[in-house]
Amino acid sequence: MSSREPTLADVAQLAGVSPTTVSRVLNNRGYLSEKTKRSVADAIKTLGYRPNSLARALHGKSTQTVGLIVPAVSLPFFGELAVEVENALAEAGYRILICNSMGRAEREREYLSLLVGNRVDGIISGAHNEGLSEYDTIRMPLVTIDRELSPSIPNVRCANRDAGALATRALLDAGCRHPLLLTSRSGPRNLREAGYCAEIERAGLEPRIVTIPFDTPTPQRFALVQSSLDQACARSPIDAVFATDDLAAAEVLEWAHTRDLSVPGDLSIIGFDGTETMRRALPHLATIRQPISQIAQAAVDILLEQMEGTLPRPIDEAGESPAPTLEFPGTLIPGRSISA
Repeated sequence: MSSREPTLADVAQLAGVSPTTVSRVLNNRGYLSEKTKRSVADAIKTLGYRPNSLARALHGKSTQTVGLIVPAVSLPFFGELAVEVENALAEAGYRILICNSMGRAEREREYLSLLVGNRVDGIISGAHNEGLSEYDTIRMPLVTIDRELSPSIPNVRCANRDAGALATRALLDAGCRHPLLLTSRSGPRNLREAGYCAEIERAGLEPRIVTIPFDTPTPQRFALVQSSLDQACARSPIDAVFATDDLAAAEVLEWAHTRDLSVPGDLSIIGFDGTETMRRALPHLATIRQPISQIAQAAVDILLEQMEGTLPRPIDEAGESPAPTLEFPGTLIPGRSISA
């Protein structure tokens, strides 16, 4: 057996026709006898020939492929998001190329170049790196999930500000008066933080925020969480933590255990995401559930409309035309990690 992939020329030779005829069969172009079609089909099956999607793209044809960029599918939220996006695309007849940026801007740049170079039909980006100018030069269909890249790029997300406020109110309603926010990046783009701060200030309290960068290597991350929370406690008491993802909430639970703090007696904890994986692992954790299926389906629907030309990307000469930001509400999932 040959160690190389069969080519269009191999199919033509076995079928006893010209390469042009094979191409016409594959693209259903022009008149072809049933005998010729059967001969080519039999040769393709015998050889296990797979059409070159890049070659199709170079001839202006769809590759029926979409690229998805996420930080890492090993993270429960992005793993479930990738599955939902893949299922929605498959329903529409598209395949998916999943790219894990691992929180690194340079790696995301490389994947962008790879996807554009291989002429995918569109890109959905859910990575969290900021300041990548490469997106400004992409003119193919593009949608982001929970990421504001440009006013001209549609963004689909959970209603993060409202959901952050919902999580914070759950702690305040439980009687907590010293709630701390644990997040990966503080700033004006962190809408969960904005919701937290709004509720804290409405209650006449002072916001307290601890940040653990998203790209912190796993071996060092828990030690950094521990030391950061220890330092926060040393400055003033903490009776609750709102962690902006469930994995961070799990680390807070572990920190509380190592410090002999009872949950929820000494410390109330609420997370964010509410994935099936984390619900099975920590069924007692209160959290905000993101509507992952709705977010994925909406992102795919917008991308399909762009690819079909029914919803062109709204880019004007200045590149600043507004694009839709579609938000879906989060849902509070009560749990025993908050005092009743």
